[in-house]
Amino acid sequence: MIKVVVDENIPFADEYFSGGCCIVRVPGRTVSPEELADADALIIRSVTRVSDELLCRADKLSFVGTCTIGTDHVDQKILADRGIKFFSAPGCNRNSVGEYIISAIFVLARRYCFDPAELSIGIIGAGNTGTSVMNKALALGMKVRLYDPYLDEAGTDPRIFSSFEEALSCDIVTFHVPLTRDGKYPTYHLLDKDVLDSVSDSQILLNASRGDVWDNRALLERMNRGSKLRFVLDVWEHEPKIIPGLIDYTELATPHIAGYSLEGKLNGTAMIARRLSECFGLDATLPDPRLVLPAADCREITVDGEITSGRLMKLIHLVYNVERDDGIFRCGYTDEKSFDRMRKNYPVRREWSSLKVKAADSQRNKLKKLGFDVDE
Repeated sequence: MIKVVVDENIPFADEYFSGGCCIVRVPGRTVSPEELADADALIIRSVTRVSDELLCRADKLSFVGTCTIGTDHVDQKILADRGIKFFSAPGCNRNSVGEYIISAIFVLARRYCFDPAELSIGIIGAGNTGTSVMNKALALGMKVRLYDPYLDEAGTDPRIFSSFEEALSCDIVTFHVPLTRDGKYPTYHLLDKDVLDSVSDSQILLNASRGDVWDNRALLERMNRGSKLRFVLDVWEHEPKIIPGLIDYTELATPHIAGYSLEGKLNGTAMIARRLSECFGLDATLPDPRLVLPAADCREITVDGEITSGRLMKLIHLVYNVERDDGIFRCGYTDEKSFDRMRKNYPVRREWSSLKVKAADSQRNKLKKLGFDVDE
């Protein structure tokens, strides 16, 4: 039986890692070298920094898996040098992030009396999460501009790409890039003071990628000068520590939970469990995710007539309204510990697919493209 050290906040760990494994749960942010001394595998989230220091006593360790799409918290060179296999869960929470962004846009649409279908959206980064946002935005009738120089230059993606400046000029701009500090197109401080100076107060900016992609200090300085820029932040530079005063200027503020739907978490756990079973040759039958997920509180609804933007907003927010998480964060954030505590105790959140919608034939295609379970 192999010993698997697992972040205590990874859901469904017992269901997916129990076959042939001895599970030891630990706090992800404070896991110690001593806890890895006789471990065969380490399963983490983005709060665990995998470094040479953490692995100094991990002589048996041969597998590290992160149940997240991001990998900047893991020193992959060190793992490769030690012969430790590493896996992430790309795309596991793409739908969750996409729904977070659309939910946030509809909150602002209500506050500022606009119809998302009449606006343009620039998507910075067209990978898994960016594509999820793109698909939902197109279903809403929004004009979409994609910026992703790597996909653009590869020449294998059939989509049409825009320049950074073109995407940045849209009514709404949302960031979905990994954090990189080198290479041809580094994303560290992609939104810096110079770029911020080119953005109009009439625009809306959202970041649900990595905190260091935006220069938070430059953003705060702009707002302190009287700017009316509207922005949404789920990720923060130097999180869990946040620059004092920045929350007050946000339209919506949340503690890095855009990808925290129950479905997204389950996907991440299942993807890493599958890799673990393959690497160790475990004879384990992984459970069907549909049988693991509990029934949603709101399971079915009938909508008569045309689904306008206003009715669609109500339908979306029936399943998930980001204002819930914004309120919890504003009231609960005091320091780094409170940031982690809110993530650990995050209330159950379901995806739109958990709601079966009965609607007229003419409305079903739009609902299906958005991700609802459409009654046939």
